[in-house]
Amino acid sequence: MALCVSLLFLGGRHSEAAGLTESNGHKHWIWPSDGIISDTYGTRNGKHKGIDIAGKKDAPILSVEDGVVEKSYFSDTYGNVVFIKHPKNLVTVYAHLNKREVFEGQKIKQGQIIGKMGQTGQATGTHLHFEAHQLEWRYDKKYAIDPEKLLGSTSVGEFVQGGVASNEVITVSIPYQEHINSNVPAGKQKNTYIVRQGDTLYSIAKRKNMTIARIKELNHLKSDIIMPNQILTVK
Repeated sequence: MALCVSLLFLGGRHSEAAGLTESNGHKHWIWPSDGIISDTYGTRNGKHKGIDIAGKKDAPILSVEDGVVEKSYFSDTYGNVVFIKHPKNLVTVYAHLNKREVFEGQKIKQGQIIGKMGQTGQATGTHLHFEAHQLEWRYDKKYAIDPEKLLGSTSVGEFVQGGVASNEVITVSIPYQEHINSNVPAGKQKNTYIVRQGDTLYSIAKRKNMTIARIKELNHLKSDIIMPNQILTVK
């Protein structure tokens, strides 16, 4: 692990997708830390509502976007944890920190260091547990969403590089909030499909003469759930 982590500072996986764009006044989300993806959203029988990034103790943890600190405290489960409220009613959570660098009510800029990676709370190794939520964080995590929809797709064992975001923008439609972006980059329109109300993967696959499995593979879908205005790759 020590050798793997040392490679992170030579470069890692860059975000493949972003949910926020300069065109509507928001920056692309950036990865919150250097590290190796050690777990993804929806594992542990659906109970894991975030992604885990393993790395060096005291590695800097960055805010993925501008926002305001909602909470900064120590929890028996999360350990040292920071909650940040962002534009478009999104909340991010940064858990198991060795040290917190921000306080409640503080305004935060994208890329600002908010803490240091650690192993506090119920953690089995040095890592960042990162969550994203619609509207608000709740104890039952009712509004949790897969952070990969806003950071970009990844998988266990891959490197990610803190502070990096892709220039390629793919829209993510999130319930309970305004649609983030409806623009598809020029040259990619023929290979994309904007989900309409009432669409299913079956109906889209039939229309595009593809298999459901192929659509899920191209779009890194872990379930058959799709949402209106979501943009799918269909090539």
